[in-house]
Amino acid sequence: MKERRKLERFDFEVPAQVEGVISDEEGRMCDLSTTNICAGGAFFRTADPLPEGTKVKMQLVLPLDRIKELVGHDRVNVRVEGTVIRCGSTGMAVCFNEDYQIFPLQNPLD
Repeated sequence: MKERRKLERFDFEVPAQVEGVISDEEGRMCDLSTTNICAGGAFFRTADPLPEGTKVKMQLVLPLDRIKELVGHDRVNVRVEGTVIRCGSTGMAVCFNEDYQIFPLQNPLD
């Protein structure tokens, strides 16, 4: 089978808080981890995935050694929105929007 991905994907577990957005109102909040991630999206392991097409808001906590040198913290928080594009028995795939925020982590997943 030919690989269709345009972006390199990494097998990397990243803690995340994922919130489903329903009609512009806050929805269900889930504490999950990625099983793999790339610049365009991630796969989250869960036995209870959100339905395909669900808009989500996410906070990912990235433990990056080099970030400490740049911002004085050893982890950063990335806030991004996206859409659930695929669901299965082991989890869900989320496609990230291009807008995101990166800032030093003060309190985990605040």
